[in-house]
Amino acid sequence: MVNIEKIIYYCLVLFIGLFFPAKAISQEYKFELGAATGTSFYMGDANKTKLYLNPGISGGVFFRYNINFNWAIKTNLLIGQVSGNKKDSGNTLPFDKGRDFSRIFKELGAQVEFNFLPYSDKYSYVGTKPYSPYVFAGAGLTQASGEKSFIGFNMPLGIGFKYKVRNRVNIGVEFSMRKLFADHFEALDNPYGIRSSMLKNKDWYSLTMIFLTWEFSSRTDPCRGM
Repeated sequence: MVNIEKIIYYCLVLFIGLFFPAKAISQEYKFELGAATGTSFYMGDANKTKLYLNPGISGGVFFRYNINFNWAIKTNLLIGQVSGNKKDSGNTLPFDKGRDFSRIFKELGAQVEFNFLPYSDKYSYVGTKPYSPYVFAGAGLTQASGEKSFIGFNMPLGIGFKYKVRNRVNIGVEFSMRKLFADHFEALDNPYGIRSSMLKNKDWYSLTMIFLTWEFSSRTDPCRGM
């Protein structure tokens, strides 16, 4: 029983430390504002397997709230371009439905990020590092122009790496896949005639971005609680 109580105690301490942190285990600045640029590509009915096929240009701005050394919440506004055709992908569609397509998309989204290392260029006495790999997941809304207009929800899943160049300034790179909950991002609505589900017959698009951010809103007294 004592061992079980200890396990419960340590789990509670870990949970409180992650989600209700004190300033003593928080980054020096609460917020980040930044910009990103990179490339985007599509995967779906017209491209099943080939990464970075017909890549387009993407970019945007984002805002991040640093909860503590390990957790952050990010919102973004992005714009990008995706394109494709049946010939390049080598994918054969029923009744020769495949054709060229091109879309300009816009995305408004939010993600929760987890840093694998306690991220800060200060407080080394608690083991912080000025760099960290991270993962993220979230939700967003995508709107795209083209022959058939598109609007739908997306679920981003991704990985990244960030580094503090100097106090307040961060650079990084991230790769993500955006799962769409609709099947006509490339203007081909269910060409195989297969009934859709959450995991089947949906389109994706991907972003590879390099970003630069600036931190602001200092936590003036890191020795006190929030």
